[in-house]
Amino acid sequence: MKASQCVVWADAMRVGLYGQVRRVWAPRGVKVRQAVQIVYRWAYLALAVDVRSGRLLWSWIRRLKAEAIAQVVGSWQADGVEVVVWDGARAHKAQQVGVRLICQPPYAPELNPVERVFEELRRWVEGRVYADLAEKQRAVEAVLGALEADPERMKRLTGWPWILHAFEQLRLNMTPP
Repeated sequence: MKASQCVVWADAMRVGLYGQVRRVWAPRGVKVRQAVQIVYRWAYLALAVDVRSGRLLWSWIRRLKAEAIAQVVGSWQADGVEVVVWDGARAHKAQQVGVRLICQPPYAPELNPVERVFEELRRWVEGRVYADLAEKQRAVEAVLGALEADPERMKRLTGWPWILHAFEQLRLNMTPP
């Protein structure tokens, strides 16, 4: 891998109408009631983040299968992505695309900066009742659009020092003495 390559961290999040109760602030002694939606309908958000530029790439897929992931990664490749870093989920490993894949250790979401973006999405989108799945997807895209419009915020959110240090070391090792 070279320091000049476009490297993204990626993962998929299930977005559905099966609601989650969120913590909210309330005055002491006031009972909080939240409406919870229980509808089994969802789609998957495939999200990639370039931690150095703060750029986001995303696509909606109906099923988390290797063929759908391969199409998404192919579209990312058309956008200039050369390396994808993500967990070792079966659908992530099975696709055959011209992008180099780097697998993170299993069960280690704390190593993937995309999880921070997912936390932001959940903070703004969950805890509400939506008319249908398309409305919730529009809400998710509105938050993603706001995050994408502020690359400096994305860099602060996902550009962890150890990742940036690794890229700097790659750059230093590639320059001739």
